[in-house]
Amino acid sequence: MRRRFFNRRVALCLCFCMAVNLLTGCAGAKKPLPGEREPGAKLGKEPSIRLYINETGEIKNIKMEEYIQGVVAAEMDTKWPINALAAQAILARTFTLKQIKDKGGVPKYKADASTSVEEFQAFDQSRINDNVRQAVNMTRGEVVKYKNDYINAWFSACDGGVEASAAEGLSYKKEETPYIKAGVEDGCLSITVPENVSWTAKFPLGTVRAAVQQVTGNDPGDINAGNIGVAGRGPSGRAETLKIGTQKVGGAALRLALGNEKMRSIYLDKMWIDGGNLAMSGKGYGHGVGMCQWGAKKMAAEGKTPEQIIQFYFKDISIEKEWK
Repeated sequence: MRRRFFNRRVALCLCFCMAVNLLTGCAGAKKPLPGEREPGAKLGKEPSIRLYINETGEIKNIKMEEYIQGVVAAEMDTKWPINALAAQAILARTFTLKQIKDKGGVPKYKADASTSVEEFQAFDQSRINDNVRQAVNMTRGEVVKYKNDYINAWFSACDGGVEASAAEGLSYKKEETPYIKAGVEDGCLSITVPENVSWTAKFPLGTVRAAVQQVTGNDPGDINAGNIGVAGRGPSGRAETLKIGTQKVGGAALRLALGNEKMRSIYLDKMWIDGGNLAMSGKGYGHGVGMCQWGAKKMAAEGKTPEQIIQFYFKDISIEKEWK
């Protein structure tokens, strides 16, 4: 009798647990993320995301592929070859899902994404055209993974002809990124605009001094021709560390502090004092990590597929379709 009672109690317990699990999910089970699926599982359905509209403060529920169209339209020239736009779509989709998985999207807004380029990705539905729609549709659900996890889907406008590592171009050391093909040459300078081939910028010495103090926490003192220069270059030749006054400062950090549109890259040729300004010259536009947009345009014009373009800039990766 005792055994029968025990078995009956176990059966009742199992029934109760099954009922609870149906209502609440198994204890400790991970909540599915938008678009996420287990390796080898069947394709899922296209997810919707909560998009925070920074301009109005509203939250909009939007289908993922519709959102990706708005990102591609904002991040790349919509008149460029469709295969270049499609490669951008793959990276935009990957970036979105990784941010949702790793950071919960943009938690401060209780949203999965925002329309701010500083917080998330650029987004502009008004620029969507037939090229963008075709590019997004032809790569529908496609993402890039390394060892079954979403990669950091970095891209830049023009890598100056040579791709940088994440540590060099972004000073990114949070996790290993062995899938970045640092040092690969794409020939983008042969087709890009003149200001990416060679640029010059000048910054008031007071502005530079304040920027260095902001980054390092220390005042570099007076800046002159005798205490400026490149203190260390990375594998691709970028100015990974700069000497400014009494301080050494990371090139990537100083670029952000001075303005990444004016200091177009850290692929510097030289620095000098010009009156009351720190002058510098270089090539490229952006951090140079991951896919180069001008390089993607070049390869698309040569007949490369979106997937081949991605594989040129990233190694040991898989491009997988997450939903139908």
